Amino acid sequence: MNSSRTFLGRVKFLFVHLGVLPFVLLVAIIVFSLMSDNFLSTRNIVNVLRQSTFLTVVAMGQMLALLTGGFDLSVGTILAVTSVVSALAMSGFILSFPDMIWLAISLGILAGLGAGLTIGVINGFGIAFLNVSPFMMTLGMASVGFGIALFLTGGVPVYGMPDAYGSVFGYGLWFSVPVPIVITVCLIVVMYFFLVWTRAGRYLYAIGGNIKAARLSGVRTKFHLFFAYVASAGLASVAGLMLTARLETGEANIGVAMPLESIAACVIAGVSLRGGVGRVESVVLGAIFIGLVQNGMNLARIDSYLQTVVIGVLLISAVIADQIRQKWVADLKG
Repeated sequence: MNSSRTFLGRVKFLFVHLGVLPFVLLVAIIVFSLMSDNFLSTRNIVNVLRQSTFLTVVAMGQMLALLTGGFDLSVGTILAVTSVVSALAMSGFILSFPDMIWLAISLGILAGLGAGLTIGVINGFGIAFLNVSPFMMTLGMASVGFGIALFLTGGVPVYGMPDAYGSVFGYGLWFSVPVPIVITVCLIVVMYFFLVWTRAGRYLYAIGGNIKAARLSGVRTKFHLFFAYVASAGLASVAGLMLTARLETGEANIGVAMPLESIAACVIAGVSLRGGVGRVESVVLGAIFIGLVQNGMNLARIDSYLQTVVIGVLLISAVIADQIRQKWVADLKG
């Protein structure tokens, strides 16, 4: 009896200090390794990491919005708009100047980033300076952006991009490491440095913890709120460029599930929906966990529609677990 209480006490201690992620990650690895012999193979692990890069980058941007006490429902649309605009710019330029391959790629990347950041600027301005609810602002921009992407393409994928774009940024290797993984690792390092070592990063935590107190302390809350949504859009746009290179087409329907998956990755990783709490390294693990679950379900031949159900259940479970954890933390402090 005492041993069981001791065990439960240790589990509770780990849950309070580490959150739900280590437990669900361990369960997922055990379950899917039993369901498929290929799950823990080196080739499959590398594939999971490569496929998780897109969600990891988007989830880091989503984390910035969540830290301030909001969220960004337009990240999926930003992926789509970036993909379509960059592909149209590249394919159009390369038709006129077929020998200027890298100039076409550079212009396409700039055009895609510009389109994605424009949505972020509009989101940030509406939320920070017009006091529009993050839910309504980003949901509205998601609808607008999706409509623009469909209008530009007519719902048809955009082909004709330079082959070099996909071969380098989608399938290329740098010292035997896939280029998307290299780009993602660089962004993780930048994000960690920004949130941990810069004053602006600490201000985001302060805004999410208590925006009134942050304002009274001299923090330019409107500017930093604006920056959070622009940065979220920028990261989503980078993910859109990477995914476009991987698919080698520009598509208006990519990123549809990204809002749900990015929020799920953050919440599972312990980022509080109330704001002010979260660590970038945990978010990275949360995104990899979502990738592991999707990969495991694919290997187990689980229907894609049911996979969406599983992700939704994971999100709800993570929110409930976060509420329980917050209560236990409050009890320990009390």
